[in-house]
Amino acid sequence: MAIEISRKAGIAVPPVPLKKAAKAALSMLGKKDAELSILITDNEGIRELNKKYRSMDKPTDVLSFPMDGDMLGDVVISVEKAATQAPLYKNTVRNEILRLLIHGILHLLGYEHVNGGLQSRRMKDMEKKLFKKLKHI
Repeated sequence: MAIEISRKAGIAVPPVPLKKAAKAALSMLGKKDAELSILITDNEGIRELNKKYRSMDKPTDVLSFPMDGDMLGDVVISVEKAATQAPLYKNTVRNEILRLLIHGILHLLGYEHVNGGLQSRRMKDMEKKLFKKLKHI
């Protein structure tokens, strides 16, 4: 399992806990051989990606870009958005980044929530289950 973490210059998010959490989440999801790339950026960086790939010219909290084979894909997280919305979820910034990482990984594995209903419930339940187990890593 290869987990690569990149950070935009000036962003001080420690990579080791994030890498441990990603490995644990993938293992719990039956994907312990998967490769994953994580980019921690700011609102401007994620806004550019959101505009380019989703035609939405605004920042978002997390983006997922699935790939094929052993390379599961890329998860991009805005640390600024995480800091802004952490109080809404009653999280620390660190735990909000973890929640967003889990959310992004679930999207890479085909989980969806956009249309609501059973799919959304299934994703939310899995997100809560993983977060509960991983928040102390």
